[in-house]
Amino acid sequence: MPSRSSTPAAVSTSALVVPQLSTEAAEGKRVFDAVCAACHGRNALGTEQGPPLVHDIYNPGHHSDEAFYFAAANGVRQHHWPFGNMPPQKVNRAEVDEIIAYVRELQKANGITYRPHNM
Repeated sequence: MPSRSSTPAAVSTSALVVPQLSTEAAEGKRVFDAVCAACHGRNALGTEQGPPLVHDIYNPGHHSDEAFYFAAANGVRQHHWPFGNMPPQKVNRAEVDEIIAYVRELQKANGITYRPHNM
């Protein structure tokens, strides 16, 4: 697997701001930790197996909430990162709602907000 240094810059572990989470996001963190963290890392900072979600490329203008639903249900072919394909995940839509709330609250606390996607 490629090293993290070969991927675009993300929020570093030491700079990460973890906000006071809403009830929905706190539940999303619980689900994320159980289902997603093995690849996407603690607090969504990425690992050698998967990309960080606390990264501007996942801002809501580039990856909408619907992209997270699609990824969980169908998996994702490698496109932004050199980690390989992501398989579908065994989570229901309500759990994905909670995961999205968690990721979006982490992103917002770290300055990642909606920016229109321009190709």
